[in-house]
Amino acid sequence: MRGKLIIVYCLLITSFLFLLSCSSTSTPPPQTSFLIYRFDPPAFIEFSQDFQPINEIPFSIPPNCGLFNTYPSPGGPFIAIELSCPNGQTVLFLDTDSGSVTQPVTDSDSHFLAWPSDGKAAYLKVDSLGKPQIIRVYTNGTRDTLAINEFTYDLAAKPDSRDFTFTFSRGLGYGSEMYLAKHDGRIVQLLHADEDNYLSFARWSPDARQIVFIKIPDTQTPFTVGELWVIPSTAAQDADGSNARKLADADSGHGYAANWSPDGKRIAFVVRENPEDSNANQLGDALISNIYVIDVESGALTQVTYFKDGRAETPFWSPDGNTLAFNVVVNGRMEVLIADVATGEIQSLITESTCCPAWMRK
Repeated sequence: MRGKLIIVYCLLITSFLFLLSCSSTSTPPPQTSFLIYRFDPPAFIEFSQDFQPINEIPFSIPPNCGLFNTYPSPGGPFIAIELSCPNGQTVLFLDTDSGSVTQPVTDSDSHFLAWPSDGKAAYLKVDSLGKPQIIRVYTNGTRDTLAINEFTYDLAAKPDSRDFTFTFSRGLGYGSEMYLAKHDGRIVQLLHADEDNYLSFARWSPDARQIVFIKIPDTQTPFTVGELWVIPSTAAQDADGSNARKLADADSGHGYAANWSPDGKRIAFVVRENPEDSNANQLGDALISNIYVIDVESGALTQVTYFKDGRAETPFWSPDGNTLAFNVVVNGRMEVLIADVATGEIQSLITESTCCPAWMRK
């Protein structure tokens, strides 16, 4: 009899747990949106998963300003829009759900540095020509100041953490230094120092174990051939960055970052195709460049685009790792293209002039 009661009791518990699991609500996975900016008529265009336009978010660039770049939040509806205006760089927040635009910093210039992984705030450099500071501005308007070097020009947020790297230079001819910051910069550790190069566009791998960056020669030449490097995030324990290793040559000076694939195995970046052209050292429009992908472990290099004229700019991975989106500029006209990584097929999205691809998770 006792055995039967135990069996009945176990059946009741099992049934209860089954019903509980069925009635509980699970958090749906974040939706992914892909947007680009169309200059005329001015709007952000949202695309479906098969790259069909499905929505428009009107946004006009303010008079006397130019679009510098856009930076989608890693989570949530916001895009940071950086403008080049007469009074300096200006950052705006666009809520892609409501279409509303706010200017988080109005009392000085502002330059975008990075989003933390939660997407609730953005790191900005402000008042560059006065009393420069690095601040964190939340999408609700509040802000705080970080205790890091005011000459910081590059910052990268560690995934799923409040830690970040920051890089600064003491001036032309002094190279640069990259640090790992914890507790909002109150604790810092040297990651890598280079007296001959600017360490720029640091990007954490998805598993936060490595950091890729581009070395830009510390010279008065505005546009040069640089180098793509990777360093373990534990290099702070070595102090001298001796574990850093070069992956490939890369374009430098034009502001093109390298980006990790979602699985953390590959890096997409921009390569200058005319390094012997002295005009391309001085004139941005003289650059000829293409997108390449490198396997981090093996070093195997794959060319994605084959432009003989014009330039391909910073590549961005789709969340599934199958597609790269990037700007291409030919004869002064900018357009967003997408490339199938497996087949190499390149596709134009719309006929109008466009810019600034952005994959967003909402």
